[in-house]
Amino acid sequence: MPTNLLLKTALAVVMSASAVTSALAATSWDMPTPYGDRTFHTVNIRAFADDVSERTGGDLTINVHSNGSLIGHAEIKNSVRRGIVPSGELIMSRLANENAIFDVDSVPFLASNYDEAWALWQASKEVITEELAKQRIRLLFAVPWPPQGLYSQKELNDVSDLRNLKIRAYNLASERLSQLVHAVPTQIEVPDIPTAFSTGRVDAMMTSPATGADTKAWDYLSHFNHTQLWIPKNMVIVNEQAFSRLSPEVQQAVLDAAEAAEKRGWEMSQAETQSAIQVLKDNGIQVSEPSEALSSALKESGDIMTQEWLERAGAQGQAILQRYAAQ
Repeated sequence: MPTNLLLKTALAVVMSASAVTSALAATSWDMPTPYGDRTFHTVNIRAFADDVSERTGGDLTINVHSNGSLIGHAEIKNSVRRGIVPSGELIMSRLANENAIFDVDSVPFLASNYDEAWALWQASKEVITEELAKQRIRLLFAVPWPPQGLYSQKELNDVSDLRNLKIRAYNLASERLSQLVHAVPTQIEVPDIPTAFSTGRVDAMMTSPATGADTKAWDYLSHFNHTQLWIPKNMVIVNEQAFSRLSPEVQQAVLDAAEAAEKRGWEMSQAETQSAIQVLKDNGIQVSEPSEALSSALKESGDIMTQEWLERAGAQGQAILQRYAAQ
């Protein structure tokens, strides 16, 4: 074989081997999320996935499966824990039945604005991270929803206006608050909200301006009361074993992208609050602030729930509130 042909053949073999090695080194993760593509959480997570791919030069790609299309919301955390999928997103308070610390951000009026919500997150993040780590789950980042308010088909002036209403609930706090105001809590996932209203399964809901805008609330109700009950967070988690398989360089890239996503997500949430409220108004929703009577009654229920939460959360809860108060 001529020398130049031999060299070309050897070079082709080396390049082919290099391509195979590169392909084998690349990793792909599936990430189920519960919310639709228009939701700012999903937009932020897709930006996070793009950032990871860029930072790792394609060594790690994250395939985002939105709107519960791969795994339902209720099963995402356990699917990550068991390694069925390496990563996922869920609302933190969904884990309240495991440990009360997971719904610290859903205690009514404990944090009603973004400064308070950030301070509460800093006070609780370490405990929550440690609790997840016991299940071999790593917390990557958390992003808040806009403050939760009350949507209804009539004006709400007094807590008695909520009596006997079937209210869409999505976590332990929304269920308990519904009970305290003598309403009937009904578990409904976000993609099912419009159908639930059209079929009469619910009459009202507690959720954010963003969810109301995303689900076109004006098609099935008429009022939004900006009560700012609490500011719950979604968290993005990863199976620790899947994370440990990554090279140290890729691990650091994921952590850096997560830090950027958390900062970006908090900024997006604040911007979303005002823009979503305007969208509601533009589409005919009557937006109001709570009356003194309604606010007072809801805060009384909030006081009850704070004490109940402390009893459930025990020493961990006490430590969180002490850190929160010290900030």
